[in-house]
Amino acid sequence: MTSQRRERKPCRLSVGFLAILGATGVVLMVAAALRSHAAEPVALNRYTGLAIDGFDPVAYFTDGRARPGRPDLELRSGGASWRFANEGNMAAFAADPEVYAPRFGGYDPVAAVRGAATPGHPELWLIAENQLFLFYSEAARAAFARDPDATIEAAERHWPAVMRGIPR
Repeated sequence: MTSQRRERKPCRLSVGFLAILGATGVVLMVAAALRSHAAEPVALNRYTGLAIDGFDPVAYFTDGRARPGRPDLELRSGGASWRFANEGNMAAFAADPEVYAPRFGGYDPVAAVRGAATPGHPELWLIAENQLFLFYSEAARAAFARDPDATIEAAERHWPAVMRGIPR
């Protein structure tokens, strides 16, 4: 084989290798993002230890309303105790808690933009981008509703610093 032919062959191999390497990098970045979302601190009621004050996180999606969970249907996940209105909701959450748990661990995204870790109230909520968001006040919910995409983007930029200030 001539030295000219040897130089051309590795080029094709390196392009394929770079494509595989790039795809692997994307997969690793997505996995890291999912892990970071799953590792978010959850706003807990300091007296009961319940996430979102014992409201059923799945009911927001299935019933379109805030529904208190039952004490006999409780599940530990992500360092928090979650309650559910029925067994089906508990099973759905157990199968995929990242889908149903409130974004930012139930902390108000509008407050996060200001750098504060303010727990949201379970009856002040909205679903945006297929995620549940809880708010501290009606005013915060209204501000979020005016431009959810911009608020989520800003909250995500500030969230790492806000998380560092939350005791675990």
